[in-house]
Amino acid sequence: MCGIIGLMSKGQVIEDLLFGLTTLQHRGQTACGIVTFDDVFHCVKGLGVISQVFNDENLAAMSGNIGLGHVRYATQGSSALVNAQPLTTNFPFGIAMIHNGNIVNFNEVRKSLYEENHILIETTNDLELLLNTFSAELIKKDLNSIGAREIFEAVTTIQNKLLGGYAVITTIAKHGLLAFVDPNGLRPLVLGRKYTGDGYEYGFASESSTFDYLGYEVVDSLKPGEAVYIDLGNTLHRQICVSRKKSFCIFEWIYFSREDSIVQNKLVADERMQMGRLLAKKIVERGLKPDIAIDIPTSAYFFANALAEELKIPYRRGLAKNNHIGRSFILSTQKERETTARLKLNPIKGIVQGKKIVIVDDSIVRGTTSKHIVGLLRKAGAKEIYFVSAAPPIKHPCMYGIDMAIADELIGRRPLQEIQEYLGVDALIYQSIDELKSLYRGEGLCYACFDGVYPVAESKNFLNEIENERKKNC
Repeated sequence: MCGIIGLMSKGQVIEDLLFGLTTLQHRGQTACGIVTFDDVFHCVKGLGVISQVFNDENLAAMSGNIGLGHVRYATQGSSALVNAQPLTTNFPFGIAMIHNGNIVNFNEVRKSLYEENHILIETTNDLELLLNTFSAELIKKDLNSIGAREIFEAVTTIQNKLLGGYAVITTIAKHGLLAFVDPNGLRPLVLGRKYTGDGYEYGFASESSTFDYLGYEVVDSLKPGEAVYIDLGNTLHRQICVSRKKSFCIFEWIYFSREDSIVQNKLVADERMQMGRLLAKKIVERGLKPDIAIDIPTSAYFFANALAEELKIPYRRGLAKNNHIGRSFILSTQKERETTARLKLNPIKGIVQGKKIVIVDDSIVRGTTSKHIVGLLRKAGAKEIYFVSAAPPIKHPCMYGIDMAIADELIGRRPLQEIQEYLGVDALIYQSIDELKSLYRGEGLCYACFDGVYPVAESKNFLNEIENERKKNC
């Protein structure tokens, strides 16, 4: 999962781009980059977080009233600088592009690009497939009369050829700003606008909360297969190019999105509280009587708070978090995750000592962090520990942009009792997938990591390729 933003303004755009990108830092910490355009592209990107890559000197050169920003969390391709985004090409016109997601038929598309268009793909970043497929389609048009129709035709070709889940924003030099999503709408993308004395300015971002900070109003989320193009006359064009069954990623509500974001017209904080109330029922059904509820900071707060309210027990902050350490789930290697888990959290002994604790996390993926935290709480004197996951057991790899591409890493594939013993807890409770689905009847969501039902039918054919690529880069 990555964070993306694209803005087109009447003035210089770099300040808003940098500010907006900072609100998306939680979505990726491997690398980041920004590109702007005046007469040429100005691009700065590097490994690490925003504060490590950008400075007054390199930002001063980034002029232009249109631009893109990206924070990367590596799922396809290595974490090397060559795979950092944005990517650009000089022909036709000049195109800069960023994306969030994964292309599952990577090798197939790479081969066809070379055989049909003589384009050599140099990176292992699937954005290069999107960029070159788009440019190859535009080249076939009359370049003197490129408009919304021709651009949407090129998007249609991408959506038919490139399988997977993706949200894309692209700058077409001296033409405008384009955004589109995959036919199933797996990845989020929000359209926003800000009124000025001369009319509206438009932008796109992964989350609505970005626009709160920038003073934009949210227009809406892009629908499955939708493309939106803003031309230089500031006219907005919208079209559903290729649409299939909606399959939006449930993990946006469970983990990735900020709690203050509105995702698919639902406030993330509210969704997490609904899930927390369901979890409380399971505590009662098991006959457990915890003294306090605590969360693993920070995405689990609303789950734990709602669970505590439902059980009529105190919610307490039982773990102090080092805010200078990143999110362990989205780090690239197992070694990095283990190191981060050791540095990130410390129990508050006076709160947990002698208590029967229900501890809530958003999910259990590999179990590394969970096991470590349980050990810390035991040492701090917790009497009993009941571990609760707001997500059902994760049993299947995600191939659409979440780092779950190696099946044998997923602890949820093991028997429940074995997981409980591995974590060292007195009770282990998972959210029920049936109860989770009951909250979202008719919403059109992807639960593939829980039930193995992949919305892109061909996904399983490419699973071995993706797993092998991930193992190579771990």
